[in-house]
Amino acid sequence: MEEVFQSVRQIWIVDFGSQYTQLITRKSRELGYSSEIITLDECFSRLSSGQKPKALVLSGGPQSVFTDENDYAPIFNLKELPILGICYGMQLLGKYFSGVVEKGIIGEYGHAKMTLTPGFKIADCPSTFNVWMSHSDHISKVPAEFDVVLKSHNGLVAGIQHKTRKILGLQFHPEVEHSEYGKEILSHFYADIASLKPDWTETQMIREAQGLVEKIGDAKVLCAFSGGVDSLVAASLAHQVIGENLYCFFVDNGLLRPQDYGHMKTLQKETALNIEVIDAKEDFYLALKGLEEPEAKRKAIGRTFIEVFEKKVKQFQSEHQIHFDYLLQGTLYPDVIESLSPHQQGGKSVTIKSHHNVGGLPERMKLKLLEPLRFLFKDEVRKLGVELNLKPEWVHRHPFPGPGIGIRIMGEINPERIARVQQSDQILFEELHAQDQYKAVWQAFTVYLPVKTVGVKGDGRAYEDVICLRLVNSSDGMTATWSDLPHQFLSSVSSRITNEVSGITRVVYDITSKPPGTIEWE
Repeated sequence: MEEVFQSVRQIWIVDFGSQYTQLITRKSRELGYSSEIITLDECFSRLSSGQKPKALVLSGGPQSVFTDENDYAPIFNLKELPILGICYGMQLLGKYFSGVVEKGIIGEYGHAKMTLTPGFKIADCPSTFNVWMSHSDHISKVPAEFDVVLKSHNGLVAGIQHKTRKILGLQFHPEVEHSEYGKEILSHFYADIASLKPDWTETQMIREAQGLVEKIGDAKVLCAFSGGVDSLVAASLAHQVIGENLYCFFVDNGLLRPQDYGHMKTLQKETALNIEVIDAKEDFYLALKGLEEPEAKRKAIGRTFIEVFEKKVKQFQSEHQIHFDYLLQGTLYPDVIESLSPHQQGGKSVTIKSHHNVGGLPERMKLKLLEPLRFLFKDEVRKLGVELNLKPEWVHRHPFPGPGIGIRIMGEINPERIARVQQSDQILFEELHAQDQYKAVWQAFTVYLPVKTVGVKGDGRAYEDVICLRLVNSSDGMTATWSDLPHQFLSSVSSRITNEVSGITRVVYDITSKPPGTIEWE
């Protein structure tokens, strides 16, 4: 199924391990061009089989061209192929076309000022602008076939363009938000140099996603439904295609917020989805008893979920005399990319994490995976939800992790601590809406800290615990900045929590961005 849709992407982005590679794909799609990330080995394999993109992007990466022994002739010998080399990709261009790449002595990291060479122009870009640099090696002698189009403030070559072929090299990262006119520069390459036509729309996204579901025919499909944006859009799209052959089971692990219970009741009432709730609170509490280490808690939650879900499915199939063939999951493109093994797939990037959506349940239950959103990013899934006529407040809900508030309680999890996070989170949720701040942040939640601090309640001394507020802004969760909210809002939330939540004397605000911190605390 994957090959049918992946082969129609007009831009291939070869991943050399840059932390920003996903952003190239996202920015390309925002400009209206279909694109996908592939490994270098996959690129070579496709080219050898006769496939060819309409444009190729070589990403940045942490390695040095001095240790890269790959033969890039199969790529660079395609004289009509438009190529954009970013950072490491530009250094490959310099090396292959007989320029000189030197090991960095100065190095450029962070913001840098770019200056266009006289005689060159990029639509809508001024002659000087700021960009985001992240490199040490650099081109010291430009290949004879190239012109210098950009230089950085310290005189280093920052952009080169082939004199006769459709090849552009950039030493900086136009895909990141920190680079001014990054979108305009990418658009310049795609539209003016590569002569591509936009081909990526919400209609195209729906057509492809529905096509993946249509291929399963009359099979029975099981969905581990969470009610979050991804599972809701995936289930709604699948239901449009297969109707009553979709069965949604929602596991109540006792680690949910009050808003989640209300949301689930609303979806049961206002959608056509067949959603059954499984009350498994006690199973999870028992599995988590005595555990304090974050990874141990995550594993216990994941293991218990599989056990509860598997038991319910077996019982359901026996009672209703049906057999499930597929497991529907709201797996997104970043999940797939992050779960690739560089050793197995020929990629240059390190495995960031093994995502919970890619593995586990299907193998154990002998189910095939149905992932209609696997080529989409979060913002694209939200657009898809709007196209499916789902309510805006459903489509734009804040993200909520699979382990729930289990990873928002430091130390051992017990009903008392769960209640403190639930109550404080509800207060935060209510104040976000009451003060019109919900849409101003990407994700907001509270964290329980088992740290005793001295306080005063009434006329007496209190020695109680701490609640931390965590509110961030992000486009996809890969990077995030803490939300600078009005003091009056923070004051109201703090006052309500210390007055209304038993056992809490102090409220603090986490102002750590990602990186270096993560969004969640565990």
